[in-house]
Amino acid sequence: MEREQEIAKLVNVLRRTSRMALQSEWTGGAADTAAFCVEQYNRVLARLKELDGTNVVIFEPLATGSSLTVAAMACRQLAAFYEDEVPPQRGDRKWTKEMPFFDPRPFKEFWEKSARDIEDFGEYIRESIEEWARQRQAKSADSPPNPEHKRD
Repeated sequence: MEREQEIAKLVNVLRRTSRMALQSEWTGGAADTAAFCVEQYNRVLARLKELDGTNVVIFEPLATGSSLTVAAMACRQLAAFYEDEVPPQRGDRKWTKEMPFFDPRPFKEFWEKSARDIEDFGEYIRESIEEWARQRQAKSADSPPNPEHKRD
């Protein structure tokens, strides 16, 4: 596998590991989840150091007991270090070809800065909606009906 392609794959692993760590933090993840995310970050960092040794000297492996939040932050920082080398994830070129009247630069800048956070939030909602519905159904089953509340 060529260097650029492997770096792109490793950056993708970092992004997803960060997302998993944050979601686990939000939902009360177990200690083994934090350990997995820390180990994953450390393995990716070691491989990046093999591929790109002198460029990643500012990054250090995470300590064994690091939290999910620390693992997520470390993954995002390391992924950000390679953003210039990694090709865009979505078809940015389509915007300029299909919509020549539209200047995509401001939107592209916004999307590059915020898309991952928006995507993380959306994914968290999708993964949590079933649990929220179950909790709501359990509450409504346990509480007596309110005579003043009419259902349509």
